[in-house]
Amino acid sequence: MKSTNTRHSTLRNRLFAASTLSTLIALASFSTLNAQDAGDNAMSFFITSVGSGDGANLGGLAGADAHCADLARAAGSRGKTWRAYLSAHATEEMAAIDARDRIGFGPWYNAKGVEVASTLNALHSDFMALGKANSLDENGNVVKGRGDTPNEHDILTGSTLAGNTVDDGADHTCNNWTSNDQGSAHVGHFDRQGGGANPNSWNSAHGSRGCSQANLVSTGGAGYFYCFAID
Repeated sequence: MKSTNTRHSTLRNRLFAASTLSTLIALASFSTLNAQDAGDNAMSFFITSVGSGDGANLGGLAGADAHCADLARAAGSRGKTWRAYLSAHATEEMAAIDARDRIGFGPWYNAKGVEVASTLNALHSDFMALGKANSLDENGNVVKGRGDTPNEHDILTGSTLAGNTVDDGADHTCNNWTSNDQGSAHVGHFDRQGGGANPNSWNSAHGSRGCSQANLVSTGGAGYFYCFAID
């Protein structure tokens, strides 16, 4: 009888160990999947929490890209290449640059892990989730929009509704984002409300009164712009 009890006890112990091992493996797999999901949904879109401080003079596209990267890094983002959503007019030295061609193909997620657009075409359509609730800064904060004090909903883009350069012979990019003086900056409304030709557009609502910080503020902005990760 003692030998039989011993065998039963050994069998129970083996079954318990096997069950425990299976549970641990399942938990490890679940944790790995969660980590993969978190990595897949890591921030790849934000509105800058601060502008250059010098109006629409961002140091050109390169300076704007660097600003995106610096803010993302300070917020804890690693291993991504960032581009500002800004168009630039053609010059003698270069062809026109469309904002939509600078930012990759999606999908893009805000700092809270919410998908704001699945593809480039979706981003420039009604099938996206941009707006005050989801168009957050790099720290996951809601940006002040229409109805807040101050209203900072104007976001620099220099772009049309489709994400292309505004080509009508006028300056819509403050000398390709190097001027705080002459010109105008075409802006969108991140909260998708307000005035202008396209008041509900996130990327192409109207032009600013000028390129200085004071002009941007008086129009309803602060010199913020959109940043997208391309990888």
